[in-house]
Amino acid sequence: MTRNIALITGASRGLGRSAALHLAAQGVDIIGTYHSNLAESQAVISEVEKLGARAVMLQLDVSQSSTFAGFVAEVANTLNTTFSRTTFDFLINNAGVGLHVPFVEVQEAQFDQMVNIHLKGPYFLTQGLLPLIADEGRIVNISSGLARFSMPGLSAYAMMKGGMEVMTRYLALELGPRRIRVNTLAPGAIATDFSGGMVRDNPQVNQNIANATALGRVGQADDIGGAISMLLGEGSGWINGQRIEAAGGVYL
Repeated sequence: MTRNIALITGASRGLGRSAALHLAAQGVDIIGTYHSNLAESQAVISEVEKLGARAVMLQLDVSQSSTFAGFVAEVANTLNTTFSRTTFDFLINNAGVGLHVPFVEVQEAQFDQMVNIHLKGPYFLTQGLLPLIADEGRIVNISSGLARFSMPGLSAYAMMKGGMEVMTRYLALELGPRRIRVNTLAPGAIATDFSGGMVRDNPQVNQNIANATALGRVGQADDIGGAISMLLGEGSGWINGQRIEAAGGVYL
C-alpha cells in the first residue's frame, strides 16, 4: 500500500514540527521545509524516523517567491529519488513569523514582509506545487484566531491571515474538479517561540488568554498538530472550503 506524503512548510519547529510528528505517527511520510536552522531540521528527521516514517527536510524562505521554481524542482526530484513517486498528497502552508506593532507604528517594510511571508508566499508556492499534488489530495492553510477577533498591535499579521482564509475558499472551488479539499485551520494563542515566545514566556499574557478561554488554558503545539492531522484524516473528506478554529473556545 502506498503511504501518503505531506509537505509541511516551517516543519523544523513549533506547529509545523508537531504536525510532522502527528502525521508520522499515523504512517505519513514527510517533506518538510526549514528556513535557516539545519540542526533543528535534522532533529525532526530523527524524530519522524523513530515513529516509523521517512522524512526529508529542504531549505526554503517562503518570502522569496523568485526561488519557488527551483524549490518545486527540488521537491519533484526528492519525490522521485526518495519516495519513488511523482506526486505528494498533503500540503500544509504553515511557515510564518509574527509582528506585534501598533497600527500607527507599522513600517512599510514590515508590512511588505508580512505580505511576502503570509500571503504572496503561500499563494505562489501553492500554485507552483499544484502539478505535484495528487488528485484527491488535501491542502491545509494555517490562519489565526486573530482573523476573527482583534488584539492591539497585530493588525498587519491578522490582515494577511484574513487573506489566507479567502484564498482557501477560492482554492476549494477551483480545485474541486480534481477533488482536492482545501481548508483553513486557525489556531488561537499557542505557547511556542512564535512572536518571541510572547504567549509562552509572558505570564500576564498567558494568564489573560487562559482567562478568556473556555477550556481555561492557552494552546500547546500538540493541540494544533493533532488538529492538522485530524483535518487530513479519512473522516474529514466532506469538509471543504471551511475555516476551523482550534483555540479552546477563546473569546466566545
